[in-house]
Amino acid sequence: MRINFHGAAQTVTGSQHLLEINGKKLLLDCGLYQGRRADTYSRNLNFHYQPQDVDAVILSHAHIDHSGNLPNLVKQGFEGNIFATHATADLGSIMLSDSGHIRESDAEFVNKKRAQRGEPPIEPLYTQEDAEQVAGMFAGTDYEQPFEPIPGVIARFHEAGHILGSASVSLEIEEKGRKIRFWFSGDIGRYKLPLLRDPVLPTYADYMIMESTYGDKRHNDPGLAFIEFRDVVKRTVERGGKVIVPAFAVGRTQELVYNLNQMMFENGVPRVPVYVDSPLAVNATDVFKRHLECFDEETREFVKESRHPALDFKMLTYIRSVEESKALNERTDPMVIIAASGMAETGRIVHHIRNNIENPKNTICIVSWQAPETLGRRLADRAPEVRIFGETYKRKCDVATIGGLSGHAGQDLLVKYAMGVKDSVKQIFLVHGEEKQATTLKGLLKEQKMGQVHYPDLHESVSL
Repeated sequence: MRINFHGAAQTVTGSQHLLEINGKKLLLDCGLYQGRRADTYSRNLNFHYQPQDVDAVILSHAHIDHSGNLPNLVKQGFEGNIFATHATADLGSIMLSDSGHIRESDAEFVNKKRAQRGEPPIEPLYTQEDAEQVAGMFAGTDYEQPFEPIPGVIARFHEAGHILGSASVSLEIEEKGRKIRFWFSGDIGRYKLPLLRDPVLPTYADYMIMESTYGDKRHNDPGLAFIEFRDVVKRTVERGGKVIVPAFAVGRTQELVYNLNQMMFENGVPRVPVYVDSPLAVNATDVFKRHLECFDEETREFVKESRHPALDFKMLTYIRSVEESKALNERTDPMVIIAASGMAETGRIVHHIRNNIENPKNTICIVSWQAPETLGRRLADRAPEVRIFGETYKRKCDVATIGGLSGHAGQDLLVKYAMGVKDSVKQIFLVHGEEKQATTLKGLLKEQKMGQVHYPDLHESVSL
């Protein structure tokens, strides 16, 4: 058996791990790398293996940094099944279609600017039509239900508690008379988050691939993060400004709306319009209602009574059309605008930032980890100037970062997660983390005598 780390190695985005077992190839995730724009196109376009040689894909969840390169994989020859939970299959279908549409729209906008500068046009990484080819290849599977993605491998999905449908993956592998228990964490969620069930911890594995995004940081209690977010919204609204929030359309957006609902009706924040500017979020609403199996008990009751706190909110408006989105930038009254993408690299959020960044009344609120070289990271680092669509803007608005709202496990839970396999694990591979975070976590795990802990290089290959 061999593992090839072709993504989310020594970085956080672009999850992509290729297993070679019994002469077959099984791909865990196929995400988009996000970072310096000059590098991302080539890195995402070109695979380090032949897509037509991949026999099956197992997808941990629908976030684009885990699923977003599936259209390229299919376009370049992959013809097998894409195994995912039922909710991930439904979300993945609409998220990939939306991703294709965004890439076409962004290319069109950028090409207008390039034409004005006498530069040649660019091609989108993939189109909406390319993305929609993937939908028919999903094989929806229940949590805890065994399935056989390739010969000699029995797989199961376990609740990861990160977003709707998110899962960790256990593999029971038999190869040449040898039996191996393997665990892939995907993105690990957190305890006590609204809406979703808590993550299931591993109990036995010989080898484990585990995320390390916040390996150097303990999260604040979600209640403290709520207070911090509330204070940001309150002071911005009271000075007449807009709160602009880059957020993943599925998962983080619903949690933010849940919090805004609470703070405006129970915690003294002025009631102002809240706009979720994302056709994807509108479509995701229907997916949420179809998948009660992913919710905690309290949320199931809300959904049954048609009063879901994240989807039914008096001040809330979902924006579909481009015209409605543009109209928000003509208004000067206080409001909250939530739009994708979570790292402010593509989509409508980029336009909202461009139109609001030079107004000191406004606040851009960063609520999740930001990849290096992205617009979101530059804002989180309080850069005095940023370039957007090839033009320079001075940052006069406030920037707030709310780390405790993250949907990723903090350092404490990551250590607890790994400890679940302490008595059996031979080697842990830390992925989905920058060097500082992964190195810190690696040291903590070694203190717990966890056996070998390795932080693989991009495209490194390891035989087990």
